[in-house]
Amino acid sequence: MRAVLISEFGGADVLRIGEVETPAPGPGQVLVEVVATSVNRPDIVQREGNYPPPKGDSEILGLEVAGRVKALGPGVSGWAVGDRVMTLVGGGGYAEYAVAHADHLIPIPQSMSFEEAACVCETYITAYLNIFMLGALKAGETVLLHGGGGGVNTAAIQLCKALAADSKVIVTASPGKVERVAELGADLVVDYKNQDFVEEVKGYTGKKGASVILDHIGAAYLAPNMKSLAVGGRLVIIGVMGGIKAELNLALMMVKRQQIIGSVLRSRPVAEKAAIVAAFKEAVVPLLERREILPLIHETYKLEDVARAHEEMEASAHFGKIVLLL
Repeated sequence: MRAVLISEFGGADVLRIGEVETPAPGPGQVLVEVVATSVNRPDIVQREGNYPPPKGDSEILGLEVAGRVKALGPGVSGWAVGDRVMTLVGGGGYAEYAVAHADHLIPIPQSMSFEEAACVCETYITAYLNIFMLGALKAGETVLLHGGGGGVNTAAIQLCKALAADSKVIVTASPGKVERVAELGADLVVDYKNQDFVEEVKGYTGKKGASVILDHIGAAYLAPNMKSLAVGGRLVIIGVMGGIKAELNLALMMVKRQQIIGSVLRSRPVAEKAAIVAAFKEAVVPLLERREILPLIHETYKLEDVARAHEEMEASAHFGKIVLLL
């Protein structure tokens, strides 16, 4: 099969199209004929040599696919060859075929295209897991989301508005994306290059702060995030683009009864991810089916243009998802 290969770690120029053996599904797995996949920030980090796949998963890039079931592994039931599916994969998405665990499959609603479906699993499940399952956002609370134009955040804004009645959504964004983030439904958009988000959050909430903060920056934002967090608030960290080490005032955190939650999705055990997918299917897929929420596609590329797709993501000029078509 055709797949995106890496001969050495480095920039986007190390990506190339090559031929590799088509994988075979093992017990409890299915083989998916990939129609579309998407580019996610962890793909960049893995390409650079800093994010190896979990043991046993493919070393080929790609964390989510949309396509058709091609073959069933031993013990799989409830699925048939030809079924339209979208799914998380531990690796292997940038290829004509990918192996996925049957318990991680989600049927693609008839109202969705393969391109749209390729944008769902990594970003919407990440947003749902961290804001609602871990962050426990409730109706009427305020949530602060960092990085307004990325796939996780565009998904998160939609989910907060759909699943948490009367919640207030504050988003930090670069100057060029402020208007589009507001149009997507954010109640307050902070231009993080020209405004202090701590002061903006305090002003908007009457000094109460945000009940939930979703952060992918890490160390550089730890102190300002804690200042922006409400009493009893939950800070969920899903990335460390701004470093891994920072000082923390533990006494103040204790007095304010705040929580800091670290979270990744890719390396979780298969059964744990299956439970997350099951919860997501129940809460969110009906919204996708009715098109009450909709993945935002920034650009589509052919698999052969994967290097250009990576360069676009690294430039951070995208708004929504970058899709690769096979």
